[in-house]
Amino acid sequence: MDTIAILTIVLGAFVGFSLGLTGGGGAIFAVPILIYGLGVPAREAVGISLLTVGSTAFVGFVQRARRRMVEFPTGLLFAFAGMIGAPIGSKLADYIPEPVLLALFAGLMILIAVRMWLKANEKGANLPILDSDNAGPTCRRDPEGRLRLTSQCAMLLGVVGLSAGILTGMFGVGGGFIIVPALVSFACMGMQRAIGTSLLIITLVSLSGTSGHLLAGKELSLQTAGLFTLGSLVGLFLGSWLAQRMAGPMLQRLFAVSIVLVAAYVIFQTVTR
Repeated sequence: MDTIAILTIVLGAFVGFSLGLTGGGGAIFAVPILIYGLGVPAREAVGISLLTVGSTAFVGFVQRARRRMVEFPTGLLFAFAGMIGAPIGSKLADYIPEPVLLALFAGLMILIAVRMWLKANEKGANLPILDSDNAGPTCRRDPEGRLRLTSQCAMLLGVVGLSAGILTGMFGVGGGFIIVPALVSFACMGMQRAIGTSLLIITLVSLSGTSGHLLAGKELSLQTAGLFTLGSLVGLFLGSWLAQRMAGPMLQRLFAVSIVLVAAYVIFQTVTR
């Protein structure tokens, strides 16, 4: 195995490690690592990121589905909207100059970092959230905990899912940073079930984004994607193991600072080119 192949696996492991350590938001590192660590063109990096994130999320989804921590009806509705949005986002990216696309991506990273930092400071951020209230702003649940899928509730979840799909297609991110809070806030879902359901959604939306990328005739090195995904899967298990031994707020703050540093590097590289 040559040096480039080993480096690809190692960098992929870092992405998987961050995914396992912090949840779906770790996918935000994939595109910058591919571009600046492996020299992959920006648009191809999006495709490889989609494939890697989707494959890694699928493994996490299977693990949680076995523990009955996935709500399939809500997840499939959300995913359906996201799968429509992913090709739209991929197509929109074609009309945006690469420096502008990277600048927008850096801005998205900073927004995610701010949100994670603020969430880490919330009271009770270190406590496990097992159950949520039965009432949200639009959606409700019956006494047995089943979601009452009214037209208003379905429309709200569809709009949020569509937005997550568009961002996924444009930037190659999983969208977990949008999906998990949306499921908790709007679908009245407990945090652990929301994470499991989000992995199902990320898997399907990433699959849609990858398919759209390939059908559009865009470049995607299967060798690079395969090695990067292999590393990501190894890193996923290591990150999940460590996450169980570290305090949640500390993890979120560390992750937020890391995101800002990577975003600053992306901006610096974009401006100085």
